Amino acid sequence: MNNEKEKQLLDQITYPADLRKLKKDQLPQVCDELRQFIIDECASNPGHLGASLGVVELTVALHYAYNTPHDALVWDVGHQAYGHKILTGRRESFHTNRKYKGISGFPKISESEYDAFGTGHSSTSISAALGIAVASRIQGIKRNIVAIIGDGSMTGGIAFEGLNNAGIEKTNILVILNDNNIAIDPNRGALKEYLADVTTSRTYNRLKGDIWTLFGKINKIAPHAREYAQKLENGLKSVLLHQSNLFEALRFRYFGPVDGHDVIHLAELLQDMKNIPGPKLLHLHTVKGKGFPEAERNQTVYHAPGLYNRKTGELVVTSTGGKEPPLYQDVFGITLLELARQNHRIVGITPAMPSGCSLKILMDELPERAFDVGIAEQHAVTFSAGLAAQGIIPYCNVYSSFLQRAYDQVIHDVAVQNLPVIFCIDRGGIVGADGATHQGVFDIAYLRCVPNMIVSAPMNEEELRNMLYTAQLKNHGPFAIRYPRGRGRTIDWQQPFREIEIGRARLVRPGKDIAILSLGTTGNLVEDALSKPGMENIEAEHWDMRFAKPLDEAALHSICKAFQNIVVVEDGVLKGGFGSAVLEFMSDNGYQANVKRLGVPDHFVEHGTQAELYKECDYDADSIARVVKSMVGHRHLSKAV
Repeated sequence: MNNEKEKQLLDQITYPADLRKLKKDQLPQVCDELRQFIIDECASNPGHLGASLGVVELTVALHYAYNTPHDALVWDVGHQAYGHKILTGRRESFHTNRKYKGISGFPKISESEYDAFGTGHSSTSISAALGIAVASRIQGIKRNIVAIIGDGSMTGGIAFEGLNNAGIEKTNILVILNDNNIAIDPNRGALKEYLADVTTSRTYNRLKGDIWTLFGKINKIAPHAREYAQKLENGLKSVLLHQSNLFEALRFRYFGPVDGHDVIHLAELLQDMKNIPGPKLLHLHTVKGKGFPEAERNQTVYHAPGLYNRKTGELVVTSTGGKEPPLYQDVFGITLLELARQNHRIVGITPAMPSGCSLKILMDELPERAFDVGIAEQHAVTFSAGLAAQGIIPYCNVYSSFLQRAYDQVIHDVAVQNLPVIFCIDRGGIVGADGATHQGVFDIAYLRCVPNMIVSAPMNEEELRNMLYTAQLKNHGPFAIRYPRGRGRTIDWQQPFREIEIGRARLVRPGKDIAILSLGTTGNLVEDALSKPGMENIEAEHWDMRFAKPLDEAALHSICKAFQNIVVVEDGVLKGGFGSAVLEFMSDNGYQANVKRLGVPDHFVEHGTQAELYKECDYDADSIARVVKSMVGHRHLSKAV
């Protein structure tokens, strides 16, 4: 089959209304073409591959059976929605997915009327869909509302809060559970085992499906037929099942499990379910990475594989030709394993990100000392607090933007009780292509206002290693260590451990013209700036402050007395961030100086590369150099006058 023929149906579809003009028996071909389109596009423009491949049939069936955008679809997690985007007017722009100024990698209300709700993080779909359904009821609008939850999202606590509320509200909301048994890493926990038990109850599920299909047809001539079906089904349940259905206990009508890759059956089933009143849950079985052999075989790697050969699936390895510095996450993982070997009280905790944060390094060697708690950040923090209360030393590793979800637990369960939980905050600062929902730019501001909390940010890999070492020595209260996404610059980082004095800054280079205070890896951008052409005659004093809390007040007193021009650089929000802490110190101590703060301005930063976004926010090396030259020039000019 030539390429033109392969794409002939997909080329006819700009919006779902075009899809609905096709015959049902054409849907499998649409799925084949859509799946190949995603594979081809993601090969050269990396993104979240596996999850979107796994829901191709479901995506086509949903838009075929429902009158979108009037009928609302809420995707959860949002990286399942590539097929949805392609079918809803964004096929021609899909090559810009996750690129600077391009389309978002997640559903986004401002991007399309087909995106009913923005879902960059997980487990929110049921609550959001219920809100849309109740709003429609209040407004007298008759529409269908569907929440598609999968890729591990059902383990999030808010998902169960939504189910609990939706079960008693008088709406016809449909929740589709995309059960693929994996988030990024394989799912863990009792819910996984429960869903497996439900799946193996094949006799009951098959009979229940047959009963509802039969009585659905009879219902057209006998209005109360499905009431009798309910009674018959309940009788079957007591005979064939040893336990009641969790979802039905929450007053959802449960259907499934169903093959999530049979698009014709799915379209028919969804069409029928529109006529069943009340909250419903459809349990689908899908394969993450479906239709792309490498993605099916290695689901964790092909969740977001980077560049790959679209025909063979082989990953494209880029190399500089020499030894590369490690990823910051690997510095964490390797160092934690070293520390755990030395101290039997050390454990690691992560909410569903053992590969992403490199806790898997500890998990593989000391599995009894590493805990993947699923997509459940609140639980991860309070679980860590319970461990700490009994003398265990927990390293709780959470992405910066995910830790926002557990802020109450950080304050009430950890900080109020002054428990020694070590927060390893991965992806701190600008993360890049995942965009506004994932930028880890708020942690400095939201943590430094919490009593008892130590807030640190190492400048390089060796400093991160020593911070991790220091945190378990100073085991007296909550200790946050934040570090960025990506690689650093130090090759020989794995040096003997060295304790860092809490609240002590580090002088990187002395100077007399201007002082630059950096926090974390922005110190590397400062050094780049000071090495640029035109900066040779400027003697800038550079301090790696290392701690946003407590501040090195001795260093700040010295700096404020010696310099009239001060630049503060941070990879976080300016409002309430590290620069604000410096200004507060100066105000409290009566200092006056010309201070320029560089960091993330007061708006949500969209997607792009880290370098592009540093530049947009005016704290890349060029921007730092420009500010320094401007301030030093003003100083020299004022002296001449």
